[in-house]
Amino acid sequence: LVSFKNAIKDHKTSPYCISCTEKLYFSSIMSSLDTKTNITLKGSVAIVSEFFFTAINSILYQRGIYQPETFKRESKYGLTVLTSTDAGLLAYLRQIMSQMETWLLEGDVQRLVVVVSGVDSGETLERWQFNVTVEEEGGAGVMRGGDENRARNGLPGRGKVEKSVKEIHNEIQAIIRQITASVTFLPLLNEPCSFDLLVYTNKTAVVPKKWEDSDPRYIMNSQEVKLRSFTTTVHKVDSMVTYKEADEWEL
Repeated sequence: LVSFKNAIKDHKTSPYCISCTEKLYFSSIMSSLDTKTNITLKGSVAIVSEFFFTAINSILYQRGIYQPETFKRESKYGLTVLTSTDAGLLAYLRQIMSQMETWLLEGDVQRLVVVVSGVDSGETLERWQFNVTVEEEGGAGVMRGGDENRARNGLPGRGKVEKSVKEIHNEIQAIIRQITASVTFLPLLNEPCSFDLLVYTNKTAVVPKKWEDSDPRYIMNSQEVKLRSFTTTVHKVDSMVTYKEADEWEL
């Protein structure tokens, strides 16, 4: 379990930046996938990474971690989604997504967790968990989000059922809608909050020096809501959110 250290809590600008060419390159990948029905490993990694990026932005907006005026509206998955315009945050997320793509290609990702914690109390208030399953031939899956001590599994086999990107986007759309609707059942965050990203990997994964070991940041006496899932036929992503009940908080 590793995390990438950042200065998001203090809203400082990261020394890294994202170029326009990188953004256009990413958009180009997604556009080309719109016409394909046989999803490759690289194509699946691009879809999963873009989903993570969009989901994280949506969580940060919906839960008020960043001011709403720092987000812009974009069209994606047949929805209007909110994406941050904060240069430091975007650079941080791009660094995360770049490493996630490497790990996904190697089959090393078990899960991604977005941890929302109180700045003053230091308590973990929410854990948005995205479990990654590597789909095997014939539709069976190898669960990456469960036992983190599992031995490394092989890359997905061939001969899978074809699936259009439009179908995948429709499944992702349902998850983004649920994140948007989360304000109807999640308790209000009554203190300034920060977030961290935790990635569960196989023990054999190569971890860059900027990443460090982390505790799982569990929530005691928590409530859990399972969200929808999506599959590319190469990867399956299951989603859930765990939160601390309002009456447990020290207000």
